[in-house]
Amino acid sequence: MKEIEIYTDGACSGNPGPGGWGAVLFHKDKIKEISGGEFDTTNQRMELKAVIEALKALKVSGWEVTVYSDSAYFVNAVKQDWLSRWQQNGWKNSRKEPVANQDLWLELIQMMKINHLKVEKVKGHAGNKWNERCDELARKAIQNLQ
Repeated sequence: MKEIEIYTDGACSGNPGPGGWGAVLFHKDKIKEISGGEFDTTNQRMELKAVIEALKALKVSGWEVTVYSDSAYFVNAVKQDWLSRWQQNGWKNSRKEPVANQDLWLELIQMMKINHLKVEKVKGHAGNKWNERCDELARKAIQNLQ
């Protein structure tokens, strides 16, 4: 079966401030961990960056990819199709203001076209082993910036 599971998380020390992201990718019995950080960013940007970088790490196309995230921002934008509405409204939100993080959303939209993406919400900091691991990776990435 051509399936991959990905857990992601982002973190920020201050908002804005130094931030990190982490992801754990699973395929059959293989596990890959990736992470990174930025000096001046926001939590929402790091949540999106985790997903984008995880999707970039895939060397396949046309596969079933499930992304697990504790970010309501990311999950709702995909599952409730905010992305289509934002695009139809010229990248304006419901308050007629420019959509935040448009650069990352545009990159994510391109990455989502490569594989069949399914998004699932997980409760953050609630004992989910892989969500907790992603949080550790993201926080370590922040420490590595200093």
